Amino acid sequence: MGLYLKKKLDNDATIGVWQITETEEQLKELSATPTDEMEEISFIGSESMRKQRLAVRALLNQLFDEKVYLSHHDNGKPYIENNPVNISITHTQKYVAVILHDEEDCGIDIESLDRDFSAVEKKALSEDEIDDLEEEKRNEQLAIYWCAKEALFKLLSRYDLNFAEQIEVERFRLRGEGELEATFIEKNEEEEEYDLEYMTFDRHVLVWVVNS
Repeated sequence: MGLYLKKKLDNDATIGVWQITETEEQLKELSATPTDEMEEISFIGSESMRKQRLAVRALLNQLFDEKVYLSHHDNGKPYIENNPVNISITHTQKYVAVILHDEEDCGIDIESLDRDFSAVEKKALSEDEIDDLEEEKRNEQLAIYWCAKEALFKLLSRYDLNFAEQIEVERFRLRGEGELEATFIEKNEEEEEYDLEYMTFDRHVLVWVVNS
């Protein structure tokens, strides 16, 4: 399938989604991965994970006019060595997704709705968020809550966050796509508001956020 979605957002961010249907060899040909990164990928034991990494590279080739060099900060946050654009990356076994913004930090997360998200309720939701769950739509709502908090987590680059206590997602109406409102609560109780967006497709949910 290859490029599944390329979308320019109103806030000047760009989102790209790649559907992984190719073999590993086909992805190698499509990805034009730099030698040092290809060597790193070759040491990954899981074929699925290797294909996800290669699909990210193939997607970047579709989003940039020039060849780009992907690297990661010590905290794991990705960056492009030869381009100052802000980037966030996410992947599942079937899809990889990227969000880019020239000026603002951003975050993105994708999850398969075939996954059981019941553990998220205890791990990452506040009492108010749990109260807002609807039984017949529980797993999909939990997936969106989790993706929203993960996307914001990536934007903030704060690795000591308590998802249940410090990221509060307002009640939302479950649709095929929509907007979310979230509040990040500092440990000193200062608060910052964020607007996120989400979409569902092919039993997956994708959530993104830009620091605008």
